[in-house]
Amino acid sequence: MGNIVVVLTPLIHGLVKLAGLTPQNIEIEPGTLMHIWVPKETVTKNDQNIVYVPPTKPAVLLLHSFAMDGILTWFLQVFALTREYAVYVPDFLFFGGSITDRAERSASFQAEFVAKGLGKLKVDKVALVGLSYGGMVGFKMAKLYPQLVKSMVMSGTVIELTESISRDSYKRLGLTSWSDLLMPDTIEGLKRMFSVGFHKFPWVPDFIYRDLLKTMFSNRKERNELLRDLVVADKDATSHTNYSQEIHMVWGDDDKIFNLDLAMTMRTQLGDKTTLEWIGDAGHLVPLEQPFKYNKRLKCILERVAKNHEHDE
Repeated sequence: MGNIVVVLTPLIHGLVKLAGLTPQNIEIEPGTLMHIWVPKETVTKNDQNIVYVPPTKPAVLLLHSFAMDGILTWFLQVFALTREYAVYVPDFLFFGGSITDRAERSASFQAEFVAKGLGKLKVDKVALVGLSYGGMVGFKMAKLYPQLVKSMVMSGTVIELTESISRDSYKRLGLTSWSDLLMPDTIEGLKRMFSVGFHKFPWVPDFIYRDLLKTMFSNRKERNELLRDLVVADKDATSHTNYSQEIHMVWGDDDKIFNLDLAMTMRTQLGDKTTLEWIGDAGHLVPLEQPFKYNKRLKCILERVAKNHEHDE
């Protein structure tokens, strides 16, 4: 039947280009390369050299889930946001075209990687939007680079993935590790990943799952190392939840990985500058499953955030 991903990916990339983004490869340091989609108008040429200019619209940074790369996670949001915002969509290390020869695998290292990339792109402040793994990296970025991250919109994520949170999830989902769920190597494993990630995942034929297995899970060794390094011993977990940024949590009401009870506990921990709202008939990957409802909420939040920043300045 042919590889469905090979057909769909160029189509999605073409539509994203029509929406005003262009893919760039940025050398962060020798041996470390970031693949990132950026607004076309921020890319210029000077004597055949590419030069990046600061965005003229408010910058929004979209940080992807562990299940797929940046643009496949966020293309439905790109279409909704590019008219009013300068949208940046990086691939984390070992996803898409981003690579490193360094040995670090922590969420803090991913946060440093993204921040350095934005620096090279002349972006000095962003509204950060994180989903799942992207939210965990986003929380690290907000702590490490408070002048860069001005606000956060988080979905299906945690401040830090502790052993106790992991144990609770393993018990509910019947797992022994996050790799069991997020790095499947069989069609049945892939079906389980999607059924856990979504409130209701539509039936698709097995040949599509077979194609996805071949194309979605490159860099298996490194990604498994990322997952192992993501889990933090309870005794080592950060006790600091006093972020300088306003935080807006948008959850699927049927998130099977980090459920609403956990989201409500986080909302309490994060304090008065944090809001929580949820979307019905949506699971962990709420921006993909309910894009119209999610995009409406996201645009309202970003509009409020932009107004608040204008008043602050």
